[in-house]
Amino acid sequence: MDTWKTETEMFALMKERLYTPVVGDILDAMGYYHQFLPQDIRPLNDGMKLAGKAMTVLMIDVYGQQKKPFGLLTEALDQLDENEIYLATGGTKRCAYWGELLTATARTRGSVGAVVNGWHRDTPQVLEQNWPVFSCGCYAQDSSVRTQVVDFRCRIEIGEVTINDGDIVFGDVDGVIIIPKDVASEVVLLALKKASTEKVVRKAIEGGMSATAAFKEFGVL
Repeated sequence: MDTWKTETEMFALMKERLYTPVVGDILDAMGYYHQFLPQDIRPLNDGMKLAGKAMTVLMIDVYGQQKKPFGLLTEALDQLDENEIYLATGGTKRCAYWGELLTATARTRGSVGAVVNGWHRDTPQVLEQNWPVFSCGCYAQDSSVRTQVVDFRCRIEIGEVTINDGDIVFGDVDGVIIIPKDVASEVVLLALKKASTEKVVRKAIEGGMSATAAFKEFGVL
């Protein structure tokens, strides 16, 4: 039976053995029907995968020079800790929400990824750091006179998903899903079991079993 002793081990196991579709199936079965972030939030490249705890960040639009450029952005970055993922939303996506120096700061602090419901910039410089970033795409326009961080470690919403600070964020080429922290261990254990069963089902189908017979026997498709 798969198990872990620390959060770090759990996140490593998730990245090694799981994929977002199987986690989504488990959450559906448990009655959590709205856990995937919108489809346009994508990894910068298809090989990126992340698993960690959300550090939630709330942003707003601003217009022109501000008394405090970027708002609470630097304070939010300085709060990032090991195994945390910077997860930001808010405003109307008028500019880039992430870039090269934010990547370097977060990575150096032990953060394991960033997910922004908006654009990123400095794409080559972000990619060369080999650190997972998910966004809606690239757009070079600067944020200093267009957006601010107004709060962090607060409840946020992205699409149909409500996210609390510390919820589990899991992302790969198929999307980003949020696992409520109170059920995280149960979800991961059930997803590991389902992933193993799916391998058995695939082998049976490749061996000639029909889809109908496979679903009847294994309950997975």
